[in-house]
Amino acid sequence: MENLEILKLFPEAVFKYKFEKFNEFNPKLSEYIYNLAKEDNLGVTKSNRGGWHSKDFDLRDENSIQRKFTLEIQKYILNSFSMLGWKSENKKIQILSMWAIINKQEDFNVIHTHPNSHLSAAYYVKAPKNCGRFQVENPNTLKKHIRPELVKENELNVMLAGIEVSEGDLIIFPGYLPHKVAKNQSNEDRIVISFNIDIKS
Repeated sequence: MENLEILKLFPEAVFKYKFEKFNEFNPKLSEYIYNLAKEDNLGVTKSNRGGWHSKDFDLRDENSIQRKFTLEIQKYILNSFSMLGWKSENKKIQILSMWAIINKQEDFNVIHTHPNSHLSAAYYVKAPKNCGRFQVENPNTLKKHIRPELVKENELNVMLAGIEVSEGDLIIFPGYLPHKVAKNQSNEDRIVISFNIDIKS
């Protein structure tokens, strides 16, 4: 139709980066995470159904691979702030918590959010083909109240969007955004590091 303008007024941003040093960091991160799993094979249960969820990483050791990783990803966090139009100057931007999840075949994560964090993130240490897409649910729950039959899904009507992931991908998104992980349908481990980001004045 002529003279039509579609105004997308309230978009939800999910930033997908490729960590430029993933080939260097991932083998060391993988070793660190598998060692944690050996030391604490029970882990914790949160959104994971099956799989192994670590306790929070110890980020105090400046020489540790996990601490070095946090320093390397700061520029991606700052870029996300810039894209969102958020002030970062004279702000203390900190990683509140960081942990790992190992999903084996058939393991998945149910829908959840990350309360009390401005941004959350998922970094893929190991992501074989068909290991489970990162899925985001439309946070506008009012759209579920009445839903006409669709001819086809598009960005104006979709309620669930999936993102294909590969090793070295870093996904940064608002902590309030409902998300989940599809079943790992490969026969290899899917290893992800997740973390929350907060802002202090």
